[in-house]
Amino acid sequence: MLCFRATQFSLLTLLLLLVSFIPFSFSSREDAEGNNGVVLSWGRTERLLADIMVLAPKRTYRKDPLNDFKMYEGGLNISNRHYLASVANTAAPFFVIAAIWFIVFGLSLTLIYICSCCRRKEPYGYSRIAYALSLIFLILFTIAAAIGCAVLFTGQARFRSSTLNTLDYIVHQADNTSENLRSVSDYLSAAKNINVAQVLLPDELQTDIDNIRGTLDSTARTLSSKTRDNSERIKNIIESVRLALFIVAAAMLVLALLGFVLSFFGMQFLVNLLLFIGWILVTATFILGGVFLLLHNVTGDTCVAMYQWTQHPTEHTALDDILPCVDKASAQESLNKSKEVTLQIVNQINTVISNVSNINFAPNFVPLYYNQSGPLVPSLCNPYYPDLTDRICAPGEVDLGNATEVWSGYVCQVSPQGICVTTGRLNPTMYGQMTAAINVSYGLGRFGPFFVDLADCTFVRQTFSDIDAKYCPGLQRYSERIYVGLVIVAIAVMFSLVLWLIYGRERRHRIHTKEHAPRGVEGFEGDKKN
Repeated sequence: MLCFRATQFSLLTLLLLLVSFIPFSFSSREDAEGNNGVVLSWGRTERLLADIMVLAPKRTYRKDPLNDFKMYEGGLNISNRHYLASVANTAAPFFVIAAIWFIVFGLSLTLIYICSCCRRKEPYGYSRIAYALSLIFLILFTIAAAIGCAVLFTGQARFRSSTLNTLDYIVHQADNTSENLRSVSDYLSAAKNINVAQVLLPDELQTDIDNIRGTLDSTARTLSSKTRDNSERIKNIIESVRLALFIVAAAMLVLALLGFVLSFFGMQFLVNLLLFIGWILVTATFILGGVFLLLHNVTGDTCVAMYQWTQHPTEHTALDDILPCVDKASAQESLNKSKEVTLQIVNQINTVISNVSNINFAPNFVPLYYNQSGPLVPSLCNPYYPDLTDRICAPGEVDLGNATEVWSGYVCQVSPQGICVTTGRLNPTMYGQMTAAINVSYGLGRFGPFFVDLADCTFVRQTFSDIDAKYCPGLQRYSERIYVGLVIVAIAVMFSLVLWLIYGRERRHRIHTKEHAPRGVEGFEGDKKN
């Protein structure tokens, strides 16, 4: 049985080499901004980029297979094939291990079965040490497989939950911004219909309102749809990975436990069947480990890039694929137009107050006359100068926030003909028109800070800051837990497969020796005949 033992020795040597090839430890270091990053790659990762600002330059400094394995220097950019190739290269050890395992173990199984068929049927002894050690190690690796599966189960559940929470938060932020844009559009639409004492907004301004509303509605749709589309794509990937992890973990756990039981009771035919299944599953686990290591590194790259972006915000970056900024020019134009509309509405109201409400017309000046009387109506404070810069209210002016309440004391009761029968300078119809106009102006003014945030992309910066502080630690912790779980499961089951062969052989030899050995001799160290 020299070929059998030689094959076993070769397999054990192969496993030790493969295990040493796996990147067990994460190389933790600081990135360009002082963040700790995790990078797994074959090449060096330490280098500073001095020329242009790229996101996560040190962390993404990896070998690029598409560029003759030169170092990739473009930073995080999920739409760049060189970035994807460089991050995929960090998972290459797993794919190489999977290929080596698939080929070598397959050939070893074939050789072992050929040796088993060609062996001579004659008495042979067994090694008590080999029998005991194979059983002990088989138990240990079976326990290790169960532990790895438990780590994998908990890790994938928490990683999925953390990822979905992060995506939901991003979508929520984008939806809030889109909703605010639509609200401004609605206020502008209402402004077109403002009619105070038959005084309307200028035609030119109404045309500008139509144009800006089109921009706002288009921006809202683009922001919401792009964010949701990206979120759905990421969710589909996460769900696919989760399902694959769940299936692999469950299959490997059942395989390890069932293989141990069948080996212990000597059901060699079923063990041989499980060896074939395990051969495929271990290969798949190594491949999945490589895929998830790629996903883990992309997640870590994105977290580092988000932190750097918040420290050095720019108009256009690779992070636009996750949550795009609103065009600065469009945001500034919308802000200016909302200010202009407010300025025009306030001027319109003040014109009516000065030229209609606060003048005592003769009865023959219909429709300007409606028996105005009593104290003069205070004018409305215009929050902007004609150049749209902020203006401080003058004494005696009423603010947009309390104008309707103040003016309610100047409303008279009217006859069926619309003539005031009590003291007052505002009839109910005029007061209602002025109230509607003020509500539009106040609403537009309320969105001023919102447009300022849009112009400098504050809402995206705040979103990324929150993600970096609240969600990234969990994403990296749980993705690392999944990686560790996959490594433990793959190695444990890989060694278990070889130990099934060794323990099965020693068990058969032990039984055969007990049956054929002279009385009082149950076995000896080493085989008598091979």
